[in-house]
Amino acid sequence: MKRLFSILAVAGLFVINTNTVNANVTANAITTNLSATIASAAMMIQDAAAATTEAERGFVQVLKEKFIEGGAGFMGIVLLCLILGLAVAIERIIYLNLASTNTTKLKQRVEDALASGGVEAAKEVCRNTKGPVASIFYQGLDRAGESVESAEKAVVAYGGVQMGQLEKNVSWLSLFIAIAPMLGFMGTVIGMIQAFEKIAAVGNLSASLIAGDIQVALLTTVFGLIVAIILQIFYNYIIAKIDSIVNDMEDSSISLIDMLVDHKK
Repeated sequence: MKRLFSILAVAGLFVINTNTVNANVTANAITTNLSATIASAAMMIQDAAAATTEAERGFVQVLKEKFIEGGAGFMGIVLLCLILGLAVAIERIIYLNLASTNTTKLKQRVEDALASGGVEAAKEVCRNTKGPVASIFYQGLDRAGESVESAEKAVVAYGGVQMGQLEKNVSWLSLFIAIAPMLGFMGTVIGMIQAFEKIAAVGNLSASLIAGDIQVALLTTVFGLIVAIILQIFYNYIIAKIDSIVNDMEDSSISLIDMLVDHKK
């Protein structure tokens, strides 16, 4: 009987140890798989972050590197054209936006003022309104006491002055648009001359010998064209804005003369 109990006790201990070992092995396997999964996820996150960082800085970094490769001489002049052109464009856009007026509302206010308070009341409305249309109205009303013809001449003359103010410095913008690609082409020609000088000095044609010079030469042209395209977009917007204001000025001038004729009756 004691031997039987001993055998049962040994068997029980063996089963317990076996289960413990199996549990430990299973736990270790789960831990290993979990660690591998976490490591894989961390690597994927790092790769995604690296790709995002590369994409964010890619354009600016490449642009900076290509600008440096193009040489400080012509590339600096092309960059100066871009800076000056953008300065002129921004100044004109701000001025033109401030010069824009709700001409329909202004004409109605001037007409009401003429009907209720006469020329002086209409002039006060124009004096308190910004923009070239209000200034033209004021000049015409200021000559209304003489005759309608005098008022019309004043409107036409002052309209020309206001057009000159609207178009101020726009010629500089067109100059930068023209000169930027020219400078780029000049840099390209100079770079090609240097490449051919190297060929003449060595005596044979080698792609590796002139590839760097040709690349630098073409970069100046690319940047010159980019500057011209950017400034051309601003230039077209400014011209369209000026044309819109000028059309409002002409239409409003005709309306003012008609109002003065009616007021004289």
